[in-house]
Amino acid sequence: MQLTKVNPWTHPAFFDAGVMVEGHRRILFLNGQAAVSSEAETMHVGDIRAQAGLTLDNIERVLDDAGMTLANIVRMNTYVVDVDDYFRYADELVSERLARFDVRPPGVLAQVSQLARPEILIELEATAVD
Repeated sequence: MQLTKVNPWTHPAFFDAGVMVEGHRRILFLNGQAAVSSEAETMHVGDIRAQAGLTLDNIERVLDDAGMTLANIVRMNTYVVDVDDYFRYADELVSERLARFDVRPPGVLAQVSQLARPEILIELEATAVD
């Protein structure tokens, strides 16, 4: 599989404008993931940074189960209940975790009034290919 980053603008961006996927064999559409334990308990209530970390851990568990890593992510949407808190406390963590795999997937960052559970502060939805 070959991934080609598509960035037509010269200004720096936090994420790639697009990713061209060629020669892939599988596409994995991940359900929205959040800071929920394997026992279905919401974790790190009130701490968006810790929730973001566990959410990425959960994404990595799903990817691993499919024989993939964060390097396979080609799109990721981020839903938060407070975008200011996201940028203040969690954005750097998410960016650093993805950067370890040279990944800056295109996607959406959206502030929503509430996620599936009121104590969840962030949800990540991803697509991966190999």
